[in-house]
Amino acid sequence: MKIKAKVIPNAKKNEVIESGGIKVYVKSPAKEGKANKEAVELLAKYFKVKKNQIKIVRGKKSREKVIELAR
Repeated sequence: MKIKAKVIPNAKKNEVIESGGIKVYVKSPAKEGKANKEAVELLAKYFKVKKNQIKIVRGKKSREKVIELAR
């Protein structure tokens, strides 16, 4: 299953909000893939899957991402 998500780095707290689309707020900065790594961890908890089942397909250097969930 593929989903679109917007990742917002440098947030005050880590959370996933689903309102019309998925927004992932992460504390980490958008440097050296830190925000992407933390976003994958949060999405794994949110969808109750393992981290290796989540893959960023498109948008690794963008806030708008396409994420693939393997179930």
